[in-house]
Amino acid sequence: MVEMPLTRRALLAALSASARCAEWISLFDGRSLDGWKKAPMPRSGEVGVREGTLVLGKGAMTGIASTRDFPKSGYEIRFEAARLEGNDFFAGITFPAGDTYCSWINGGWGGDVVGLSNVDGYDASENETSINRDFVKGRWYEFRLEVTDEKIRAWIDGSIVIDLEITGRLIGLRFDDIDLCKPLGFASYGTEGALRKIEYRRLPERKR
Repeated sequence: MVEMPLTRRALLAALSASARCAEWISLFDGRSLDGWKKAPMPRSGEVGVREGTLVLGKGAMTGIASTRDFPKSGYEIRFEAARLEGNDFFAGITFPAGDTYCSWINGGWGGDVVGLSNVDGYDASENETSINRDFVKGRWYEFRLEVTDEKIRAWIDGSIVIDLEITGRLIGLRFDDIDLCKPLGFASYGTEGALRKIEYRRLPERKR
């Protein structure tokens, strides 16, 4: 076996280190709404912190929006969410995707539709990202979203549910109050939802 010169080993180690993802950054302290504001949606429910969770009260649509700076692309965000009451989406996340925005809806259209709104003008119930999945009331689920210039990918409990190539696609938002969650936010619809462990990190340049 040929011994690799020390300088080359050091260079490869440095390149490997630079390619690693950044550390996860918490977006919710479990005690307050610091870094968030309630989205001014008509007939919305209450927003607050209960037993270490961020609760979106039952209303026509209830949402929050981040007051922090957030990257437009090249990032991933993860969180846990549960549907506490109601039968519609409880973990809708609106997020930047380059120069536009999109929403990942979980449990919409009567309780089981998962997908992106919008893709080429079609919402999560109509486009190719749409799937049906049961969500048990009161159970916590793990969600992870990855956004690059080329793709939007999403996982629930470690299983990939969305893997969409977005180059040349029209990505946008529905024409409703969900845009009040920009640049980054969460919403529920006719449902009380809870969120915890909200974190994000930047992706290495090579994955963008």
